[in-house]
Amino acid sequence: MTEKKKTTIILFSGDYDKAMAAYIIANGAAAYDHEVTIFHTFWGLNALRKDEPLPLKKGFLEKMFAKMMPRGSDKMGLSNMNFAGMGPKMIKHVMKKHNAMSLPNLIELAQEQEVKLIACTMTMDLLGLQQEELLDGIEYAGVAAYLAEAEDGNVNLFI
Repeated sequence: MTEKKKTTIILFSGDYDKAMAAYIIANGAAAYDHEVTIFHTFWGLNALRKDEPLPLKKGFLEKMFAKMMPRGSDKMGLSNMNFAGMGPKMIKHVMKKHNAMSLPNLIELAQEQEVKLIACTMTMDLLGLQQEELLDGIEYAGVAAYLAEAEDGNVNLFI
């Protein structure tokens, strides 16, 4: 019996287009029967944020980070041509016209395909993010967990 291939992705970027690329690759690898892990750290954690605000107890800096960061994957900006929020609207229009899946749909598909979504706990602490603010069904771990996954990885990407 052949061992299942592994694909690991570090999603560091908080840009809509880069997160889309990570999730397109993850879903493609899962469709090819790879065991897939996406390790979300720093701004990549925004892809896992829930859309609605929650009444959580936070300090001043944590409240500021929460207000400044996009709430949910659909509110992330583009890496280029953001144009004060017009860029994401334009790209979403083009995607809809071509029947391309949105980032929230790609994340949902990844969960259905059992892609392991990991939120970096160290970064969560730094940014003041709490588990209740992130999507259900994800895992929480530090860099050692990612390294354990990547050690046997056939494909390891940093986006």
